[in-house]
Amino acid sequence: MSFAATFLVEAMEILKQLDTSVIDKMAGILAETRENGGRLFLLGVGGSAANASHAVNDFRKIAGIESYAPTDNVSELTARTNDQGWPTVFESWLRTSRLKPNDCLFVLSVGGGDLRENVSPNLVAALRYGKQVGSRIIGITGRNGGYTGQVADACVLIPTVNPVHVTPHAEAFQAVVWHLLVSHPLVKVAETKWESVR
Repeated sequence: MSFAATFLVEAMEILKQLDTSVIDKMAGILAETRENGGRLFLLGVGGSAANASHAVNDFRKIAGIESYAPTDNVSELTARTNDQGWPTVFESWLRTSRLKPNDCLFVLSVGGGDLRENVSPNLVAALRYGKQVGSRIIGITGRNGGYTGQVADACVLIPTVNPVHVTPHAEAFQAVVWHLLVSHPLVKVAETKWESVR
């Protein structure tokens, strides 16, 4: 098979293995967050930060949930990195945002955060703070789920079908899952543009 064919076969295998019960649970948490007047904070690094920015738009516009991504403000992000250090950038941002128990943290991450490996320590610090406050936590991660998978109320794990393609598959399927969520009957409140054009 060609590389393209192999990559797409891997993607099909991932689709077959996704745990839809966890996705439905996430939809319920998102609906409760909106109903309780909570906010949604999307946390991601690298490609997942770009996904978080796109997802903020969808959750605000399609799902009617007040949503934010700390990485959307590069001035604040780099100031906090420079002045306080990378590991605390999300936690300190959430403290300034006055994170509350009715809010929800939504992690998009290939590995989910791992202090032993010093990977995404900022996610770990943010999630520890979220647990301390009592906020709900959901996530879409790859590999073994990392710290996110350990502490989340619901975390969709993107299966590893080929270790060489963990990152591209994890980041691609973040988009599949969040688009599923904003389309979910429990979550969606506004019709999308092209679907409204007959």
